[in-house]
Amino acid sequence: MNHPAGAGTLPPMTPGHEHGHEHGHSELDETELRVRALQTVLTQKGYIDPPALDRIVETYQTRIGPRNGAHVVAKAWSDPAFRDWLLRDASAAIASLGYLGRQGEHMVAVENTDEVHNMVVCTLCSCYPWPVLGLPPAWYKSAPYRSRAVRDPRGVLAEFGVTLPAEKQIRIWDSTAEVRYLVVPQRPAGSEGLDEEQLAALVTRDSMVGTGLATAP
Repeated sequence: MNHPAGAGTLPPMTPGHEHGHEHGHSELDETELRVRALQTVLTQKGYIDPPALDRIVETYQTRIGPRNGAHVVAKAWSDPAFRDWLLRDASAAIASLGYLGRQGEHMVAVENTDEVHNMVVCTLCSCYPWPVLGLPPAWYKSAPYRSRAVRDPRGVLAEFGVTLPAEKQIRIWDSTAEVRYLVVPQRPAGSEGLDEEQLAALVTRDSMVGTGLATAP
């Protein structure tokens, strides 16, 4: 669902957490509480090593998953035919690169332009395209982000360090169990001579959610 961007009056998100969005244990849902309880039991019995588990999760969250999406974006930047296919049928285009699995069956790609900036949120829960972005960050699942992204998108972007021209329209896309979105960020200036691997290094996870921009080469 595409939401028009409107001004919001919700209180600012608490600083000092990741991107100012993450809250304490009260934000955990029943599944997360059960997972933590199970992790505690397995740790006490010596079946798992928490630091090693944290490294695995961190790798999947920040490297493996987002690298898949970065490859998709880099190919779209460098291959006009693939870009057109991605915008027309994202599920098929992404699957052609081998990125398949749960949470990524029905994908829609939305492209940032000089006139429009896209941002993704899941207002009801935390639907997120795992095959291309990895694990969802804590701030994406938090109630403040899920409400304020719709009500005050410019304010949320400012907290991520992104300031857009006043004339640029912001479109909010609401992920659901049926559809998940991938933002194709604008290709940064000065990247014309880079190959796909070099281009992929410029694509961040946040830029594919719309809370960030691709980095300059």
